[in-house]
Amino acid sequence: METGRLHIKRYHPDDFSFFASLWADPDVVRYIGKGVTRSQEEARKSFEEWLLPGYREGRGLYLLLHKETGFPLGHAGIVQQTVDGKKEFEIGYWLAKKYWGQGFAVEAAGFFKHYASEELGLQRLICLIQRNNINSIKVAKKLGMSLQKETTFNTIPVHVYTWTKDH
Repeated sequence: METGRLHIKRYHPDDFSFFASLWADPDVVRYIGKGVTRSQEEARKSFEEWLLPGYREGRGLYLLLHKETGFPLGHAGIVQQTVDGKKEFEIGYWLAKKYWGQGFAVEAAGFFKHYASEELGLQRLICLIQRNNINSIKVAKKLGMSLQKETTFNTIPVHVYTWTKDH
């Protein structure tokens, strides 16, 4: 899979050090879950028990590689979530700080919006965004998503941005 500037592939065990580097950066994880970094051991458990086995029915978080350099710059994909007791499909995206503000999040998330709709047949997508995460709110709006509601997700107050096909 690819976009204009990105190669998109499944994570492989050899990609662990990059995955762990995202979890180790307090700025990257500031708005992920409780905003707490993870140790190498915690990141490895998430990588081996959740991420690698998580590629089901075309879903999961995929590694984003910069086409020009081949370097990893983040990950994005479609992840199943349960929000207020309802099964939803979220477009998730994280980037290493070095790549912020260059349009990569919009490019990757836009790819997965199209992929989810056209390849996976999903009619509705969400983004769970903490209210102070202004940059992710901008990404969601650029994808044509709108604020549906505020709720609590895993004890964290979040905004639920939604997109519905043909609306």
